[in-house]
Amino acid sequence: MPEPGEELARLAESGLLRSLRTLDSSAGPRVRREGRDLWNFASNDYLGLAAHPDLASAFIDGIRRYGSGATASRLVSGSLPPHHALEEDIALAKGSEAALCFSSGFAAATGSLPALVGKNDVLVLDKLCHACLIDGARLSGATIRVFPHNDIAKLDRLLTSIRARQSEARVIVVTESVFSMDGDLCPLARIVEAKDRHGALLFLDEAHAFGVIGPAGMGLAAELGLQSRIDFQMGTFSKAAGLSGGYLACSKDWRDLLINRARSFIYSTAPPPALAHAARTSLELIRSATGDALRQELRARIKSLSPGHPSPVIPRILGENTAALAAAERLENLGFLVPAIRYPTVPRGTARLRISLSASHPPLAVDALRDALAPLE
Repeated sequence: MPEPGEELARLAESGLLRSLRTLDSSAGPRVRREGRDLWNFASNDYLGLAAHPDLASAFIDGIRRYGSGATASRLVSGSLPPHHALEEDIALAKGSEAALCFSSGFAAATGSLPALVGKNDVLVLDKLCHACLIDGARLSGATIRVFPHNDIAKLDRLLTSIRARQSEARVIVVTESVFSMDGDLCPLARIVEAKDRHGALLFLDEAHAFGVIGPAGMGLAAELGLQSRIDFQMGTFSKAAGLSGGYLACSKDWRDLLINRARSFIYSTAPPPALAHAARTSLELIRSATGDALRQELRARIKSLSPGHPSPVIPRILGENTAALAAAERLENLGFLVPAIRYPTVPRGTARLRISLSASHPPLAVDALRDALAPLE
C-alpha cells in the first residue's frame, strides 16, 4: 500500500491535488484572500442572503432564546420548537404533508436513501447525480442502476426491465432538478411520467433550485406544478437560503419511517435551534416580495453572462485539469475567484470553471467577468 506522500505526489502529477486556502474576509460577493481583493464567483449564495441583516438578527435572537447548541440528538432531548416549526414551514412551502431536517444536505441524502430502500430494492440514478446521492445509494445496499444524463428513453427501458424481473421491489428514481456542476435542468415532467408509468417513486434533489426557480422560489417541481406527484423533495439551506442544513419533504408516514431509520438523523446531535430559527426567517424572505426582487436581479445577472441559461450555475468546460487550473489562476490574477472543478467532482476529461452568480453581484462585476472569460470562448 502506498504511503500518503506517494498518493499526494500522484495527485499533484495528475493535476488533482487540492488544498485549503483561507479567506481573510467574510464570504460575500467581494472577498479578500492572500492579500488580494477578488470578486467571488465561487459561492452558492445565489440570493445574497448569507449577509442579509434579517438573518443575522434572527440568528442572534435564536441564540438568546434557545442557546448555542441543541446538546443532543433529536430523539433524545435535542428536538426544540424551532426544529418543528421549520419543518412545518417547509412542508407548507413544498406542498407536502411533512418534512424532516438534517444537519446538512449530504446528511439528508446519505441518511434518507438507506432508510427508504434495502437489498431487495432498486435505485435508478442519473449519471451526473451529486456525490451525496451516490454515497447514499451505495450505503443502502439496494441494487443501483444508472441512466445516461437526462436520457428518458434509457430510464424508461431500465424501469421496464426492473419491473419485469422484480415486480415487488421498491424502485426509486433519483435525480437533481438543477445539476450542481452543469447548471442544466432535468426533464422533470417526463421523469414523473416515467416513474408513474412503472410504479416507481421519485427522489428529487432541489438543492440548487430552492430559492431560485419557481413561484416563491420553491423549485422546479413548483414551477411545473408537479409537487404533489413527487414522493421525496430534498433541499438544503446552504445555497440560496444563506445558511446550512438539509431537509426532505415527503408524506407523514415516510417522515416517521425516516425518524426511525435514517442513521444520519438518529445518531447526530441536532442542528443548533438558533440555526433553525434563522432558517425560518430565510424561508420567509425567499417566499416574500424581497425574494421575488432578488430572483429578478439574479435572472438579470444570468442573462448578462449567459443568455438563455436556466440557472446561476454556469460552467466553462475546458477538458484537461491543467487547462482548468491555468484558467482559474489567470482569472484570479485579474481579480476574480472562479474555481477549477476536476475529477472526481466531474467526469474525467471535463475539467471546468464553475461560475456561480448571485443577486448580490454588481452588474459591473458580471460585465468584467464576461470580458475576462472572452478568450476562453
